[in-house]
Amino acid sequence: MKSFVLTLSCEDRPGIVAAITTELADLGANIAESDQFWDRVTNRFFMRIEFIVPVETTRDAIANAISPVVNRFDLKTELTDLSRRKKMIIMVSKFDHALLHLLYQIRVGWMDAEVVAIVSNHEDSARTATHEGIPFHYWPVTKANKAEQEEKLLALVKETGADLVVLARYMQILSDTLSKRLFGKVINIHHSFLPSFKGARPYHQAHERGVKMIGATAHYVTADLDEGPIIEQDAERVNHSLSANDFAARGRDIEARVLARAVKCHLENRVIIVGNKTIVFNR
Repeated sequence: MKSFVLTLSCEDRPGIVAAITTELADLGANIAESDQFWDRVTNRFFMRIEFIVPVETTRDAIANAISPVVNRFDLKTELTDLSRRKKMIIMVSKFDHALLHLLYQIRVGWMDAEVVAIVSNHEDSARTATHEGIPFHYWPVTKANKAEQEEKLLALVKETGADLVVLARYMQILSDTLSKRLFGKVINIHHSFLPSFKGARPYHQAHERGVKMIGATAHYVTADLDEGPIIEQDAERVNHSLSANDFAARGRDIEARVLARAVKCHLENRVIIVGNKTIVFNR
């Protein structure tokens, strides 16, 4: 048996679910998971169906079977074969907590992906890459070579066949050009104080201001810095009894967890981008 995921969106009207599931049933498919959402404001319908088919059923056969329904309802669809393990490139600077958490979740099987490269503008994570048997690319970034390094990244994505680039606390701003060329394929993580407490030591800045809530946001990268479609967020209450280092420690923990959940949702085709926001079908 083989597993596939079908995601779709269209203008809402009666009969969509029945039409799709009937075609899948005729193929001998068994639906393992189904989620749907109707946006009443825009009258748009969104759906994710995970299903199992006999091993001889090809992706083309599925696409052909549902094509009359796609045309009838003007569906925007994406059909993914889950048997193909997705590949990703992880980019990191000096702080490696998010990187290490991703690698651990892959190692224990909670996340299914192949890390085909680790890219950094510092050498700190070279030992981690060697230990994990992952190619490591040390690419320092300056104003003079930024465009060149981004071209190298694009070449690496093409060479490795990477489906996703994860910025696991990679402290460099991607250019508008790169963000547009890789739209929907780059996920970033940052603390949720923005636009406050920019720059270095944000948790220490927050501590000085007596912040009562800290958190993290994972989002797709766009030309608008830190304003791309949000995939996952979390927050935690803090108080005056905690030190600035306690704030930073809790922040690192939240960042690692939020990024991992966002990446997992992307890998499992649980995210549909709608303008500058997302529909996320969490398990």
